[in-house]
Amino acid sequence: MQFTDTLKGAAIGEDLLRLVFGLRGKHVSIGAGYEVQKKMIIFPAIDLKDGLCVRLMQGDPERVTVYGRDPVAVARRWQEEGARWLHVVDLDGAFSQTPKNRDVIASMVNAVTIPVQVGGGIRRSAAIEDYLGLGVERVILGTAALRDPQLLEEACRQFPHRVALGIDARDGQVAIEGWKETTGTDAVSLLRSFAHLELAAVIYTDIHRDGMQSGVNVQATRILLEATDFPVIASGGVATLEDVEALLPLIPLGLLGVITGRAIYNGTLVLGEALALVREHLAKERVSPE
Repeated sequence: MQFTDTLKGAAIGEDLLRLVFGLRGKHVSIGAGYEVQKKMIIFPAIDLKDGLCVRLMQGDPERVTVYGRDPVAVARRWQEEGARWLHVVDLDGAFSQTPKNRDVIASMVNAVTIPVQVGGGIRRSAAIEDYLGLGVERVILGTAALRDPQLLEEACRQFPHRVALGIDARDGQVAIEGWKETTGTDAVSLLRSFAHLELAAVIYTDIHRDGMQSGVNVQATRILLEATDFPVIASGGVATLEDVEALLPLIPLGLLGVITGRAIYNGTLVLGEALALVREHLAKERVSPE
């Protein structure tokens, strides 16, 4: 049985998650000073490999599905369907440790008017400055945060609230290098070390669920939210409208949004319906839709 399967056993699963995340049953406030923004952004994901729009299953480059040969057209499509943000990952960059789809990303940014966040292979300050100079609104650092914490600190100092921390977890442990290497660091411990930074957000991905459409890991997301004041974006496992609905109660805890990929490409989740659901919920709660 995989660790994530234990999540179905509510109390037991939550206790195990808290142990793995390093909480030991206690509430830990990380990123103090952030106010709950009370909005919910649906981020269509555009993953780039060899210049194509693809999706991987559990981050495995051998289990790839091509969903578009023109990423620029895909970016325009999601904007036309109502997206307010785009989430772009340079998979080639993530695996090779340096940006590989820079020109494609530049074309995408120029083709849309909505903000774009980009991750994958960003290991140097020059790459951060280059992407932001292209018009990218937010860069995502994952592996670099563990390998070179000083880079993350300097980036946040130079570009406050324009850098997100990507935490990709396998069995509760942070994975790096395009998810090929699992570390012995838990998510909360990692967040604790960066509590003083002016991060834009924390993007939490459950690798076991990514690309599998097996349902979002609500419990793990809730526990992370309870441990930090940083805004959190959930990722991995979104399959249907019910998964988006299951996340709505987490908005008051600081959930900023959710990333969806395979579901909107396969049609099991219709972007317009997800956006409408969020708008309706936020209108009832009198908070701000995105």
